[in-house]
Amino acid sequence: MSDEEIIQNVKLIINKVRPYIQQDGGDCIFLEYKNHIVYIRMIGACEHCVSQEFTVKNVIEDSILESVPEVVAVVNLV
Repeated sequence: MSDEEIIQNVKLIINKVRPYIQQDGGDCIFLEYKNHIVYIRMIGACEHCVSQEFTVKNVIEDSILESVPEVVAVVNLV
C-alpha cells in the first residue's frame, strides 16, 4: 500500500472515531504519517484531559492498527 493510501485509510478511521471524541468536547486532527507512525493532535477538551492517553492508545491507535497494518504507532503531538 502506498503512503497516500495509508494516509487516506488513517483519515477515514479517525473520522469514524471523531464523533465519540467530539461528544465530550474534544477533537483529533491528523498531522502526518512518517516512518510507519501516525502523528495526531488532540484538541479542545481532550487537550488537557486526564484520559487523553487512554483515548489515543485504546481508541485511536487500536482502531488504526487493526485496519492499517503498515502503521506501528500513533503519537499525540502536544
